[in-house]
Amino acid sequence: MSMSTVLITGANRGIGLELARQFAARGDDVIGVCRHSSPELDATASQVVSGIDVTGEADVHTVSESLEGRSLDLLINNAGLLQDEKLGEIDFDSIRTQMEINAYAPLRVVEALLPNLRSGSKVANITSRMGSIADNDSGGRYGYRASKAALNAFGRSLAMDLEPRGIAVAQLHPGFVQTRMVNFGGFISPEEAARGLVARIDGLSLDNTGSFWHSNGEALPW
Repeated sequence: MSMSTVLITGANRGIGLELARQFAARGDDVIGVCRHSSPELDATASQVVSGIDVTGEADVHTVSESLEGRSLDLLINNAGLLQDEKLGEIDFDSIRTQMEINAYAPLRVVEALLPNLRSGSKVANITSRMGSIADNDSGGRYGYRASKAALNAFGRSLAMDLEPRGIAVAQLHPGFVQTRMVNFGGFISPEEAARGLVARIDGLSLDNTGSFWHSNGEALPW
């Protein structure tokens, strides 16, 4: 397999960092985008673009400029935010923030980096099964669920719009992963989650573009 150029948002820790490690370990050229870099990312990525808030148009334009016209084989929208809201005391600013980071930002990044994507490129949106409306049997998490459902809708539209250009798009659920986002209370390690995500990305093609998968390969309901 020839070396690929992979751009990952939210690459400084958690699943993003582990994805960066696994792609770099197999010889891929990794570009890590984040608000604040980490020693681990600095040691892993071939290029780090830090100081980036993916919800800001100017910051995303900075990412585009940093690529200097280089083509991307893979764009991974990984940056995300999980907060909780309780019915009766809902913080609508919290919901709005999660929509900006989890849904609007990935669409903003794809829009800005369209010139860097070409036939054969792939886009992987790191979403959540909590964005599945059919799978919601416990309620709550209004902002997170809604923002990930919106990301799934955006991702599906991107898949349809980019298919004629030869670009495949997937919505990928990592699993319940032991990261800072969930106070390290998950079921699987970042390493295991990233291995599954990499396998799904490797298997992504124009034949299955627009799908919503668990990192273990299970197709998830919308």
